[in-house]
Amino acid sequence: MAQVTGTCDPAFSSVRDILQQNVSSDKELGASICITVKGKTVVDIWGGYADTAHLKPWARNTIAPVWSMTKTVMNLAMLILIDRDLVDPDAPVVKYWPEFGVNGKEGVLVQHLLSHTAGLPSFNPPIDEATMLNVPLATENLVQQTPWWTPGTAHGYHSTAQGHLIGELVRRVTGKSLGAFIHDEIVIPRKADFHLPLEEEHWGRVAEMVPSAAFDFSVLDPNSIAARALTGSPANQMASQEPAFRRSGLGSIGGFSNARGANDVLSIITQNGTVDGKRFVSPETIAKIFEVKASGPDLVIGLNIEWGLGYGIGMPSVDWLPSGKVAFWGGWGGSFAIMDLDRQVTFTYVMNKMGASIVGNDCTQGYVRAAYAALEGYNA
Repeated sequence: MAQVTGTCDPAFSSVRDILQQNVSSDKELGASICITVKGKTVVDIWGGYADTAHLKPWARNTIAPVWSMTKTVMNLAMLILIDRDLVDPDAPVVKYWPEFGVNGKEGVLVQHLLSHTAGLPSFNPPIDEATMLNVPLATENLVQQTPWWTPGTAHGYHSTAQGHLIGELVRRVTGKSLGAFIHDEIVIPRKADFHLPLEEEHWGRVAEMVPSAAFDFSVLDPNSIAARALTGSPANQMASQEPAFRRSGLGSIGGFSNARGANDVLSIITQNGTVDGKRFVSPETIAKIFEVKASGPDLVIGLNIEWGLGYGIGMPSVDWLPSGKVAFWGGWGGSFAIMDLDRQVTFTYVMNKMGASIVGNDCTQGYVRAAYAALEGYNA
């Protein structure tokens, strides 16, 4: 049995104990958890296995695909561009990307891309995995589409498409790929173990994934937005093990990290834009995250979500999320990030045994509940 190791403030020992219970019982295969409070690391732990044969313990430098948690980093890159006045969230996308303004998309605003309200949640007709991971080709597919609803009037989760759209916007504005911009402006200054795309030199550190039970799309009305969006691009839980996925640099789903690496990046948000004396984003731009851009039932995933600028900021049906000025999002299978500005807490969790829930998994909520219970009596 692979023991949980790392550092853990005694006040948060319950988090470590739960992780140990989960890896011992095979509820987890392997995972890492990192929690910082007011800039201080109180939990940096990992345990279990990085392979399904239980021969390779999850190590300090093990990384895994974080799927849609990648969006939290991609949209931080957008906040940096907004802060530098290189992008106006209220401007039409065509201001920066003229070719985008066809087939009814002239009125799509930058903020619509960030808040899943652009009306381009997926691909019509559906595309295959090779096309999805060929980012320029899939992006051109979206350019030729007509919005599925009037932009700004509804929200539906742009699961993979958000990465194509924002990635191209970043390229138009900076002349760099999204991955290169994140690397230069965020990863290098923060010395963070976060990768988009994943360079081949790091492939040996990637944990093997265990897929969850496949979702039965036949239960959906085939003509509904949800069915069309969820089947518009392939749902392959094992794609992250393939070279094409790792090399894609797709900003919506293509990132690889561990809890510490993600925390190093996302603490920028929690600390109001400045970490270790370096300012990445102004407090005024961080505040834009919490301007409500959409709320109510999501047309694609069906959950009642409140979207701010680039992040979830409220989800009434998920009772384990903290209240207050909190930004969050997670990845397919369970990985999760919480940026809690009220309490100055950054919580990140990355694992390799995927759950079937849309937001977090059964383990995610246990760790979050334990962390916030510990915070009640903790003074940083």
